[in-house]
Amino acid sequence: MNTTHTCNDSACEVGSGHDSTTSQKAAIVVLSDPHSGSKDEALGRVFNALAAAYDFKQRGGDVTVQFQGAGTRWLGELVQPNHPAHQLYKEVEDTVAGLSCGCADVFGGAEDATACGLDLITDNKVPGTTGLPSLASMVSEGRNVITF
Repeated sequence: MNTTHTCNDSACEVGSGHDSTTSQKAAIVVLSDPHSGSKDEALGRVFNALAAAYDFKQRGGDVTVQFQGAGTRWLGELVQPNHPAHQLYKEVEDTVAGLSCGCADVFGGAEDATACGLDLITDNKVPGTTGLPSLASMVSEGRNVITF
């Protein structure tokens, strides 16, 4: 007898005895700055963000990756073939929704996004900006927001 069922509960945990992957929705937000004083920490954060996206993707989950804040600077780094996270980035590139337009205005990255065919996200019309991604929309879609 198969006791596996599809979980529609957002509190569902992997390994809890039922199939949660079909309903798991995640939004991974990369905020780390590749130009920060601690390059090892920043690399660790983006690598783990991409690894989490890879994990969700491999399990059939619905995952999206967005770059916000100083994280908008990552794209130019990750597309370089010699970057340590390049291969992992290529594995999850199809999950990357884009980067924050307003943050790219401040921190850079808009040109890299355009060159890669990625969107500049403007869902949240924050006054004084060109717009940022809407975390509220992601939550209302049933996504768990994970930040790195």
